[in-house]
Amino acid sequence: MIYLNAFIFAGLVCALGQIILDTTKLTPGHITVIFVVVGAFLDIFNIYDRLVLWAGGGALVPITSFGHNLIHGAIHGYNTEGVLGLFSGTLDLTAAGISAAIIFAFFLSLVFEPKD
Repeated sequence: MIYLNAFIFAGLVCALGQIILDTTKLTPGHITVIFVVVGAFLDIFNIYDRLVLWAGGGALVPITSFGHNLIHGAIHGYNTEGVLGLFSGTLDLTAAGISAAIIFAFFLSLVFEPKD
C-alpha cells in the first residue's frame, strides 16, 4: 500500500506543477520556489511529517521535501546550538543534496552544449 501512496502523492505534486505551468505565466523556477515554500510551511505545522509517514519515499523525492529538510534542519540547529544553529542546521541536512546537484551540473555541462 505504501507504494500506491507514494505514487499518488508524487503524482499529485507533479500534476499540480504541470497544471500551474500550463495555466499561468509562471516559469519552472517560480514553481520550484513555490513548492519549496509550501513544503517548508507544511513542515512548520508538522503536516509534512504525516505525509512522509503516509507516502514514504513519494513524499521525500519531490522538491517539497527540500523545504521540509530546511525547516527540520533549522529547528534542530536552534535546539542544539541556539540562534546560530538556525543557519548551520539548514546546511547540515541539505548539504548532500546541494553538493550532488552542483557536481552533477558541472559534469553534465562538460558533456552537453548550451542552446543559443
